[in-house]
Amino acid sequence: MPGRMADVGIISDTVQERAVASLVTAYCPGHISGYFRPVTGSKYRDTGSIGAGIVTEEGVSVRARPSDTTSIVAKRLLKDGTIRDVFYDSPPLSYIAGRLGVGVRLETECQLPIGAGFGLSAAALMASAAAINTLFDMGMTMHACAELAHEAEIVHRTGLGDVAACQDGGRDFRMGPGIGAEIRRFHDLEQPLYAINFGPLHSPLILGSSDALHRISAAYPEDYPGTPEKFFQLSRSFAERSGLLSPELHELLIQCEKEGITASMTMLGNGIFAMGTGARDFLDSYGEVLELHVASGGVRIVEVSP
Repeated sequence: MPGRMADVGIISDTVQERAVASLVTAYCPGHISGYFRPVTGSKYRDTGSIGAGIVTEEGVSVRARPSDTTSIVAKRLLKDGTIRDVFYDSPPLSYIAGRLGVGVRLETECQLPIGAGFGLSAAALMASAAAINTLFDMGMTMHACAELAHEAEIVHRTGLGDVAACQDGGRDFRMGPGIGAEIRRFHDLEQPLYAINFGPLHSPLILGSSDALHRISAAYPEDYPGTPEKFFQLSRSFAERSGLLSPELHELLIQCEKEGITASMTMLGNGIFAMGTGARDFLDSYGEVLELHVASGGVRIVEVSP
């Protein structure tokens, strides 16, 4: 594992004893990865992945409050705001608070399923870092917040390139690993995307397996995703060749193809995402259809209460 970042601008022992606000709310979009190749560097900042995906407006909201000890509540909500699932632990988020040397209560909210390839871990980490930074007036840039969130993803093997992608919106093509690498963005998807999920896919089991990472690297397509159609074509090819595609998802993608629906597998998740006329109606027969919209921007501070 690469060495710890030394210049992310984090204050630990000298952090302010008192927060400058009672509540800070931050929001970060999610991310669907179509295909990727892991890259291991000597440090966290040059470890991650290259690849292509789509930043979705459907992400994670985080409310941060000062606290004597760090506590975390993660909620998945229904569309009407009713709590669907709730969790009381998140080692990556605790890691963020510990690296920043603060006590904080974090409440995260999302509507998409967790652990299903929608980049929600990255979104929660990025929004949490930004919220804590504002709550304690630490003076970190958004780039520094992203580096810390990326570090937490790498340490806990919950993702490789989602944090980098979520710094801004659109379709992304990440040309190098880490937060500072070149990312080409395309704003050419105006219609909604549709996704269906059949349960979580545990990312640490895959990202911690050398055999799985070797297959993924070998499947990476050396081509340019210049159009949405090309992006989906490359993503589908990658899903087929990477060994990540289950028989059930493979059969569903075949059926999509027969119906003229452009689709691929959500990475890393047990589901598919699709675009085009007829996608929603077709997927509706397989389960709950999730409607997604391409984000126009990245993480942002939503509210600061004195």
